[in-house]
Amino acid sequence: MVDREIKGTNESLVLNVPEAGRMLNLSRATAYNLCAQGVIPTIRFGKRLVVPRRALERLLNGENKASS
Repeated sequence: MVDREIKGTNESLVLNVPEAGRMLNLSRATAYNLCAQGVIPTIRFGKRLVVPRRALERLLNGENKASS
């Protein structure tokens, strides 16, 4: 279920891996490695790998999947 707080903003619900890496001050390669290790949460849409913005925010806030 999508929170309606995001409605009306220009922010995407997902980031590509390099964008998420830039937000975290990581190199592209490090971002992809952390995604492969499961440290950065991802969703695959066909060949496209994306990082849900909310999941990245929860990760940075120290929340885990079990508490969501």
